[in-house]
Amino acid sequence: MVDSLYNEIIDVGTYPVSSMAVAEAAKVIENTQRDVNIALVNELALIFNKLDIDTNEVLNASSTKWNFLPFKPGLVGGHCIGVDPYYLTHKAMEVGYHPDIILAGRRINDNMGSFIVENTISELTKIGLSPIGAKISILGLTFKEDCPDLRNSKVFKIIEKLETYKCSLTVSDYCANKGEAKEKYGVHLSDLNSIKNQDVVIVAVAHSSYKKLTEKDWRKILKTGGVIIDIKSIIPKKIVQTLNINYWSL
Repeated sequence: MVDSLYNEIIDVGTYPVSSMAVAEAAKVIENTQRDVNIALVNELALIFNKLDIDTNEVLNASSTKWNFLPFKPGLVGGHCIGVDPYYLTHKAMEVGYHPDIILAGRRINDNMGSFIVENTISELTKIGLSPIGAKISILGLTFKEDCPDLRNSKVFKIIEKLETYKCSLTVSDYCANKGEAKEKYGVHLSDLNSIKNQDVVIVAVAHSSYKKLTEKDWRKILKTGGVIIDIKSIIPKKIVQTLNINYWSL
């Protein structure tokens, strides 16, 4: 019955399996597989950060091999990748199996927000500024690029952690609904045009509009000698090289 219904509305057709359990398991492991792969590159980013190696450059070089999987480090939120693995691990433990790899991946991905804040504070210290009262702007609040969905966004963890340092925090996201951000999550969203002369700018989400920011835009948003924290490595190197700033990417 379900197969017949979906075939009436889905042009690409369906893939029938023997049971609902198989169908649910297929969906769960699709997201779990991505979660574990992202956790791997996040762990590599943690290692390369200590070795002072550009993670993005390493991944670009590795991608020249035909069978390399092109996953990128970053924040893992939303209502699928960051949630589905827990359904599987819960069920596994119910039947007496402890899923080491899946839970390890979850721990790594859930802790990336704290790692980013630690490095933000470290970069502030390097330029001789205290985080107390420092002007810090976060660009992007949604859980993924060019999407208005705020559910389970890991940017909230960055905001929460930075607030403990008593910095002057501004958040902007052209995709997110301002009313929802304020009413449901207590975050006031500012217009990007109003953000000027910041000590630190954290590019948290790879929205298309942030990729289009010009050298002139960055000179307005960020003060001379300030810090850009480019989580998804979206700012072109030629722009970074022309600005008198400090740059850190995941």
